[in-house]
Amino acid sequence: MTRPLQIEHTRNGSEGRYWADLGDGFEAEMTYRIRADGARIIDHTGVPKPFEGRGYALQLVRRAIADAREEDFRIVPLCPYVAVQFRRHPEWEDLRASPQPPDRH
Repeated sequence: MTRPLQIEHTRNGSEGRYWADLGDGFEAEMTYRIRADGARIIDHTGVPKPFEGRGYALQLVRRAIADAREEDFRIVPLCPYVAVQFRRHPEWEDLRASPQPPDRH
């Protein structure tokens, strides 16, 4: 069974990162940019090779989903892994933002 990760979240201006210490100097991470309309564009998810296949990347995505529900923002799943998870979890569809920001006329 996959151990639950202690996921940290850091944000610096319009960029952010979810990450977890995996031990021995390894980290799992998922990065995003914040668009002008507040949507978070998740652009990268990474788990070191020795830790792949343990569900750690999915834990990072689930944390972002929980934060989106709690903080009321939408997600653009630009990262291929996150896009696949959105397809596998139709219950997240209400959190998907359009890849293009809405026009502001």
